[in-house]
Amino acid sequence: MPSSKLVRWQRITAATLFSGYVGYYVCRSNFSVCAPLIEAEFALQGVTKDDMGMVVSAGVTVYAVGKLTNGLLADYIGGRTMFLLGMGVSILCTLLLGLTSGFMLFGLLWGANRYFQSMGFVAMVKTVSRWFPIERHATVMGFVSLSYLFGDALIRLYLGTLLSIGARADSPPWSWLAQWRSIFYIAAATMALVAAGVYRWLRSSPIDVGEPEPEAHPANVFGSGGNSAATVPLRELLAPLLASPLFWVVCCISCGLTLIRETFNFWTPTFLKEATGLDVASAATYSLFVPFAGGVSAIVGGLLSDRIHGRHGRILVPSVTLLTLALVLLANIDVHGRPVLAIGLLCSVAFFLLAPYSFLAGVIALDLGGKRGSSTSSGLIDSAGYVGAILSGYGVRAIAAH
Repeated sequence: MPSSKLVRWQRITAATLFSGYVGYYVCRSNFSVCAPLIEAEFALQGVTKDDMGMVVSAGVTVYAVGKLTNGLLADYIGGRTMFLLGMGVSILCTLLLGLTSGFMLFGLLWGANRYFQSMGFVAMVKTVSRWFPIERHATVMGFVSLSYLFGDALIRLYLGTLLSIGARADSPPWSWLAQWRSIFYIAAATMALVAAGVYRWLRSSPIDVGEPEPEAHPANVFGSGGNSAATVPLRELLAPLLASPLFWVVCCISCGLTLIRETFNFWTPTFLKEATGLDVASAATYSLFVPFAGGVSAIVGGLLSDRIHGRHGRILVPSVTLLTLALVLLANIDVHGRPVLAIGLLCSVAFFLLAPYSFLAGVIALDLGGKRGSSTSSGLIDSAGYVGAILSGYGVRAIAAH
């Protein structure tokens, strides 16, 4: 039976990881929110929408590479250090982005920002592996996954509201908010405040507060070695993972499910506008129901998985089966002039998608990697997923155009 002190610190740790990863999105979603203003300013230098798109695509590619390298690094320097390092450099990059006057430098700084942003999730997985017992892994990962499902929407609302206030103001100081550089400075300041809270409350392990660490999953690929977070040579870290058939199956599933997730993340507003006849503003607003359904799925899936003692396949297989059915229905039912039906179908896709998706680089990575290789496992699985993410942009656009 865990002590009341350990339970209290576990709650603090989960809440700190959640709020910290929402904080990461302040310096990630700022570009999307301010993109029209950035494009308008740099248009005087000949920058076009294609150039903006190249920066976004390059950022996604760098982010995918970061997942791979930083997953390995987190297993060597620790989750807390990695989490704070990613926040600190992202704040610096965001400040420099607000100061830059050349678009090429802007693109390079955005790529650097995306690289260090990739430290957040793998560091979170590493920290969870040392703080929580296996019978609660799925629930905790479901909870902290809400940070990236809802964080983007919350931050867009926050920064978008500031822009709106600035646009309506006739004079300083509020009119200052209508500039994209101002929003970037505010984003950096906001993330700095969140980082201060993370520095104060996040601990690497229960040992730091005088409590014992829980055991790793007995089926981890390192065997008894998975119970130790001590560093080992790179070959000893990678070889057991790469020799595991289950690891490769999970990577393939991650690629497929990430392709579906990123497709709906990007194309849902366009689909609602073109397929149902909604105007642009309504399509953007109603698309928020989709990540909400995904968030409910992630937390319900985590709770159910822990109730059946970590038999994730009993949730993953039925969910993917029902996801396939939902996609077939969405492809074949005429939703023109029926936006409620379209949103219902989209929400069903999100509901059956997000539970298995959140398992892959979360609780399954914890099961496979134990304390020794959890962030490496998560980073490799996520990197496989981002191959699907790249296809979701170029590939789906080509199909839609055809």
